[in-house]
Amino acid sequence: MSYYDNILEFEPNLDGSDLRVGIVMSRFNIDIGEGLLSACTAELKKNGMQDSNILIVTVPGALEIPLTMKRMAMSDQFDAMIALGAVIRGDTYHFEVVANESARGLLMVQLEVEIPIANGILTTDNEDQAIARMSTKGMEAAQVALEVANLHIRIDEFEI
Repeated sequence: MSYYDNILEFEPNLDGSDLRVGIVMSRFNIDIGEGLLSACTAELKKNGMQDSNILIVTVPGALEIPLTMKRMAMSDQFDAMIALGAVIRGDTYHFEVVANESARGLLMVQLEVEIPIANGILTTDNEDQAIARMSTKGMEAAQVALEVANLHIRIDEFEI
């Protein structure tokens, strides 16, 4: 949907046929992680990604995701990255630490390496909320990764 007739505007593009995506998934709350991963990979494939252009890596928990993403991003093999996991509130302050620091870590990596990172780490009050949201969040993470990767390619190719 273009807003101006005489000004170029990049439209959202979810075509994954020429993209390479790295996924890092936390094994903590593994059932939720696998639900996120299933929805995410289904959406990537629906939008033209080939299995051979997707790499899935697992780590123990959400706090290990940013460092692993940074290492993968520095390999220059990926157009976008996706973080998947679930941080479910418990009885201690640990929930806030993990939720906040994993999100901050992803943002820092994204800004430093200049590769889009879709944050598909659920932060919920209980397991039922995570189960209810995992399919949608996994799908949305894939869409964000594809859209922003394609946008960055268009920006890099744009000339005034």
